[in-house]
Amino acid sequence: MKDAKKSADISVEQAKLLGNALRVKIMKQLLDKPKTSKQVATQLGQSPGNVHYHLKKLHEGGLLELVEEKPFGGVVEKYYKAVASRFNSPGGAMDPVLKEGFQSRDSSLISIRLELTAEQRKDLQEEFLEFLETWVEKSSHTPANEKTEEFSVGVKIVSTEPKEEKE
Repeated sequence: MKDAKKSADISVEQAKLLGNALRVKIMKQLLDKPKTSKQVATQLGQSPGNVHYHLKKLHEGGLLELVEEKPFGGVVEKYYKAVASRFNSPGGAMDPVLKEGFQSRDSSLISIRLELTAEQRKDLQEEFLEFLETWVEKSSHTPANEKTEEFSVGVKIVSTEPKEEKE
């Protein structure tokens, strides 16, 4: 298994900020090394203005930290870094698109039942997180001229045992 990732607990408002595929891609670019909005825009093939707007929102929301400011040619370059690589949303807050009843143009449901030990369940969850993170990376390299559509992907691991009621 890979090294443990730094995680942070976030508010409902912060979870909403991450409910956008471009913002997730921006966060991915700022995990290992601080970068400017221009550097991130170049890496993602996006307009600098668009990336700057989303980067500013993520910073204001406390998900990015400003780590350095460098004067350069009459402007000040601001270098940002993600505060964590994984975020724990309050009460397991779910993307509204994944909730029951959302009418989507295109969706798939994949499910299976497994018998797992507590350790296997933990490993399964970690492997799904790593898998989804690889797709954030892959989707960050889609050529700008290719048509894309935003999808919400969620994995729910649920015990089939009913919850014990408290007396």
